[in-house]
Amino acid sequence: MQAVMDRHIELTPDVRGGRPRITGTRLTVADVVMLHLRLGRSLEEIAGKYQVTLGDAHAAMAYYYDHRSAVDADMAADEAYGDAFAQNHSS
Repeated sequence: MQAVMDRHIELTPDVRGGRPRITGTRLTVADVVMLHLRLGRSLEEIAGKYQVTLGDAHAAMAYYYDHRSAVDADMAADEAYGDAFAQNHSS
């Protein structure tokens, strides 16, 4: 396990595809970004709902701004996969 940003963010190859996440949880940096920037949730709301500290939520956003292109690329890949899956498996 590689610890990043002190104790808040970690990268573990076998958890959530090795994507950066809040230490000790399955909540990824991309999850926090999606909730905060795209869905308009406050960091306080995210911290309370997902039982992480406010420092964890802020660290996730700081990590995002420091590694924006990589996180955005991961999010775009996830969206493309979801779109392709929906097209091939219509109900």
